[in-house]
Amino acid sequence: MAEFSLDLNEEQRDLRDWVHGFAADVVRPAAAEWDAREEAPWPVIQEAAKVGLYGFEFLANTWADPTGLSLPIASEELFWGDAGIGLAIMGTSLAVAAIYGSGTPDQLVEWVPQCFGSVSSPAVAAFCSTEPDAGSDVGAMRTRAVFDAASDEWVLSGQKAYATNGGIAGVHVVTASVDPALGSRGQAAFVVPPGTPGLASSRKLSKLGLRASHTADVFLDDVRVPGSCLLGGRDALEARLSRARSGQRSSSSAAMRTFETTRPTVGAQALGVARAAYEYALSYAKERVQFGRPIIENQAVAFALADMRTDIDAARLLVWRAAWMGRNNRPFTAGEGSMSKLRAGEVAVSVTERAVQILGGAGYLRDHPVERWYRDAKIYTIFEGTSEIQRLVVSRAISGHQIR
Repeated sequence: MAEFSLDLNEEQRDLRDWVHGFAADVVRPAAAEWDAREEAPWPVIQEAAKVGLYGFEFLANTWADPTGLSLPIASEELFWGDAGIGLAIMGTSLAVAAIYGSGTPDQLVEWVPQCFGSVSSPAVAAFCSTEPDAGSDVGAMRTRAVFDAASDEWVLSGQKAYATNGGIAGVHVVTASVDPALGSRGQAAFVVPPGTPGLASSRKLSKLGLRASHTADVFLDDVRVPGSCLLGGRDALEARLSRARSGQRSSSSAAMRTFETTRPTVGAQALGVARAAYEYALSYAKERVQFGRPIIENQAVAFALADMRTDIDAARLLVWRAAWMGRNNRPFTAGEGSMSKLRAGEVAVSVTERAVQILGGAGYLRDHPVERWYRDAKIYTIFEGTSEIQRLVVSRAISGHQIR
């Protein structure tokens, strides 16, 4: 009989404890300051680079885990420390995922190291897909890419919205339409190298949460990039466009391929926020005395904490299943990747809200971190596919119908 176990192996436990230590000793003490400053925490990013937590080698090693669990495990622990700083450290991985998912081996070797910079001078990268009129509706993308055969260059024009690290990144990975008539099937992804003229960002966006993570709109004004910056190359693009024009099924768009790869990891981030709030509320409930006894002895409080823990553990199992499936090339026949992100995101919102409620008036004050976790949690029902989009993916998968 085949063995089945939910125990983490020694390497996974060591990874969990190492990242947790960094989150507890470096991230948490800095969290409130960088949330208030609303700036990218470059000193913390550099500390992460020094210890090997920020860089391609870290991502490669976690991805090499055949169970697929190492990256979600590390993400949960890091975001347990703080989601804003966590995204400042992990935001580059979205651009890396795009290069990995669509690029050639040569492109991977050339561009991924530049995404991270060096230990002495770390850099960040940005994945630019969302637009003012094309968020969930990926097919409505207006950014255009036109090939200039005379110079062997692609010319990119358009606007991107809500880009993590937008404008402060060295490498920007930009999705654009090369054949608007084909909708999302006519799109491709391009690397915009550091310092390329025509790419600009007017301002940093002020947000409800994740304030230590830089978010900005990105403008592309006739940005010229070498032909080699088309991820996957021209031959692969032309073959894909030809299949689409003839009505044949083709692979998903560049943006969707990136999101499919990263959704379980984003779910793990949400779990880190939820777990932080649950643990804090549990500790507070044991110490807070009202009517002569700790409030944990009140059934209403105890049952709320029981539900919080149950929801977190259930969501983690969905995240781990999806991560394992993705790493082992198991098809998401029921939208399992979307299930994991959907449930984890909504659990983060509900758990942090209940944590604030358990602390009462104290929970509404910045003296306690639960108000920050509450603000941070909401984004997980919005970015990388809203909860409604995740339900759409799952419903289409289980029904076989084009639900709208």
